[in-house]
Order: sequence, then structure tokens, then C-alpha cells
Amino acid sequence: MKFNFLKKENKEILNYEGEKAYMMTPEEELYSAVVTTGLSNISYEKGDDRLERIKSLIDKNDPKFVAKLAVYARKDMHLRSVPLVLATELAKEISGSDLVSRTVNGVVQRADEITELLAYYQLSNKRTETKKLNRLSKQIQKGLAKSFNRFDEYQFAKYNRKAEVTMKDALFLVHPKAKNDDQQTIFNKIAHNMLETPYTWEVELSVLGQTKFINEAERKLAFKNKWEELIFSNKLGYMATLRNLRNILEAEVSSKAMEKVCRYLADEKAVANSKQLPFRFLAAYRELKAIDSPYLSSVLEALEEAVAQSAQNIKGFGFDTSVVIAADVSGSMQKSVSPKSKVLLYDIGLLMSMILQSKCQNVVTGIFGDRWLRVPMPKNGILRNVDAFYKREGEVGYSTNGYLVIEDLIRRKEKVDKVMLFTDAQLWDSNSNQNSFEYSWTKYKALAPKAKLYIFDLAGYGRQPIDIKRNDVHLIAGWSDKIFDVLNALEDQKSAIEIIQKVVL
Repeated sequence: MKFNFLKKENKEILNYEGEKAYMMTPEEELYSAVVTTGLSNISYEKGDDRLERIKSLIDKNDPKFVAKLAVYARKDMHLRSVPLVLATELAKEISGSDLVSRTVNGVVQRADEITELLAYYQLSNKRTETKKLNRLSKQIQKGLAKSFNRFDEYQFAKYNRKAEVTMKDALFLVHPKAKNDDQQTIFNKIAHNMLETPYTWEVELSVLGQTKFINEAERKLAFKNKWEELIFSNKLGYMATLRNLRNILEAEVSSKAMEKVCRYLADEKAVANSKQLPFRFLAAYRELKAIDSPYLSSVLEALEEAVAQSAQNIKGFGFDTSVVIAADVSGSMQKSVSPKSKVLLYDIGLLMSMILQSKCQNVVTGIFGDRWLRVPMPKNGILRNVDAFYKREGEVGYSTNGYLVIEDLIRRKEKVDKVMLFTDAQLWDSNSNQNSFEYSWTKYKALAPKAKLYIFDLAGYGRQPIDIKRNDVHLIAGWSDKIFDVLNALEDQKSAIEIIQKVVL
């Protein structure tokens, strides 16, 4: 992400591969670290180390920037855990204003985030006594009190789990004021553990799973009927549908049920309201590839349509703008985004590159590792394109020789308008360590002075391979399709910082 903060020079450092790199400003580093973290172990940095770096960067940044970044990460980037971290840690830094309470109210978008925030609060403040949550920050308390007024009984009951911090614990600690008699009744039910058990697909299937059947055929029919009931009831949400496609197909539900599922997956409004990160569609697509079902091709096509819907607002570039899109497939990119996820940084880079490629009319695409390989791809079938790249895994090796993308342009004497790299930004020369990415880009600018470079940072390590303060170089970070909104802002000569500064707390 390029920010327009004044800074005379960048301090040169080394990246994790020993190549020359540049320090980011505290604002740049905090942003890139926040929007590329699942707070899990990644190739060069452990989850706890990432958390500690984020905490140290909060102290180096303006509190208002941290607050707006927290709300931006939650509402625009659709991240859940790290915004709660930002809000909680911010409470340690400031007092005497309502900034923290407004931040808390902005990042809590689901009922369970009330208890999640409190759970992190006790961990962060190292509370080990019996009353782990006493002496709660007044501003956090005020923010959570407002949040309590946002949810109904169903939402509270759905997330009322037997965890370290329960909804009852939160109610007694925060003391929210009910806005009317109906809400006071809900608060009383929370206090007395009397919330009605919510109707959820998990509860329905759990009950069925505990039922004894005469034989396997009876069990299979029962699950088929239950899935059809859930589908036609319209109570199976978008994420639940996406995550249970395999179960639905294996249950062999009716043709009408499958038709409804496919329509729902591809529905423009449903996709927009679901706020799914793009890689969720890829994870579902991959999960289904081994399923034997006559409906499989229709489901895969619905997923393709869903990804296309999520990308429809990306401006892209026309025939008069030449673009090179390069995806990093090095070894360090083949790390999962979180402990429970099968999705890798490698996946995100390929998917984002193919989403952007689908919106460009004059484009060269390819992958780089030990070498750079141009691979022409069709515009339609974003997920199929990613799948095609998987089959070429290892073909270009596992180093991070991003400079070869630029050297190839120089060798061809090919002038392009934009070069875009999707990478963890740990670029180097694995052959001799004599060719720096920065040196190659400087040479290319002499050939194509109007060319612009965009580095999409997918890892957020805090080291950039080139000085983004000059030579038309921009850094963009994140896993959401919203990163293309930042690209649009840069194209309109607006800094990314302006996007965050416009956040209303």
C-alpha cells in the first residue's frame, strides 16, 4: 500500500533471503501486516511473532490511523480476529477520549465478537486471577455496551457457547443498557441461561446424527431429506452452503434442490451480501473435484459465476493499456494462511492474478520461481485457470527470482504500461545474487519511462524489494477483492491512506 506520509529516505535493510530491501513507514508496515494475517505461522514469521510486531507498530502509529485501520480491516477487508486485536491494544495507548469505544463498536459486527474481544483482552493483559476480566477498560466497556444493542435473541443464542468467556460473562461485565422492554427481556434470558436454542443447520444435523437407524439406507434417506429441508427453508446461509457442497452432493438431494443451490451460489446479491474472501470459492472448488456426481459440473460452473460476480466491480484495463501480471509460485508462498486452512499464499496469488487478468483486455500472464514463464490464459473460467496453473506446479522452480519478469521485458524491448506482481515480496536472485529487482526496474524505466509497477504484498513481512517513494512503484497488500479498490484509487492519483482516512468511526 502506498502512503503519502513525508519521509526523506527509506532505510535499506535485507529481506529474509539476504537481498537488499527497504523499510516501510510504520503506517505502511502496520497496514500490510494487518491485512495479510490470519495470526498463524507463515514461512518466515510465526503467528505470535506477527502479533508482537503488530502490537509494537500500534505504538508507533497515530491512534486515529490505528482506529480507522481496525474498522477498515473488519468492514472492507472482512477480517475478524485482527481488528479485535487492534481495538484492544489501542485501549492501552490512549485514554480521555471516546476513540476506543467508537472503534470497538465499529469492529464488532457479530455477537460472538463481543466474547472474542473479551477473551483476547484477558490474554493480552495477562489476567490469571480468578476474576480474569475485572478492571476492564472503560472505553472498551462503553463500546461493547453499544454493541449489545445491535443483536437480537437469535444472534446471541447462536453464538452463546461454553467457552472461556460466555455471553453471560460479557453481559455482567459490560452492563449494557437495554434500549426497550423487548431487549431487556433478552438480557434477562442471557443472565439466567434461558436463551431459546436457535434453529441452525448445525443443530438439525447434530440431532439427526445422534439418531439410531434400522440400516444404512434409512440413514442415507434421512440425511437426504434433511439437506433438502434445509435448502428449501432458506435458512442455510451462503457460507454454510459453500462449506457443505460436498455433503449436499454426497447426500444425493433432488434435482430441484441442486438447481436451487446452484442459483443461490451464482446469485449476484447473495454473493455481495456473503462478503466471502475470494479464496473461499477456490477452496470449495478444489474440495469438490474428486466427487462423483452428475451435478458436479453445474456446481463448479456456479462457483465460477460466483467468483466472476465478486470481481464484476473491478475496473480492470482496456485494450489501450498493456499489463503484465506475474504470480509468485516459490516455496515460501506454499504456506497456509491459517492452521486449519488448506489455502496457501500460493493459491491467493494465483487466484488474485486470474481475477485481475479477467478484467484486462491487453495482458500477459505468467508465473515465476527459478525462472519466469509466460502462460496465456482465457478470460473466462477464473477457477479453471487457477487449476491449470496447479498442474504446472514446480515447472518454474521454487526460488523468488522476480527480477526475471522485468529482464524478460528488457530483452524483448517490450514497453508495457503496468507490471503487477502477486508475491510475498521476498524477491532475490537465486543464481548469483548479483541481479536485484530494483536494478532491473531502474533499467526498464529507461526503456519504458511511463511504466508503473504494482507489488501486491500477500505476506506483510514489512520489507519491500524496492523504494516505493519513486520510479512509479506502488505497494498494495491484502487477500480480499477489495485490494482492487486500492488499485483504482492509485489509478485516480489518490493515495491508499485516503481510503482509510475516510473511514467513519
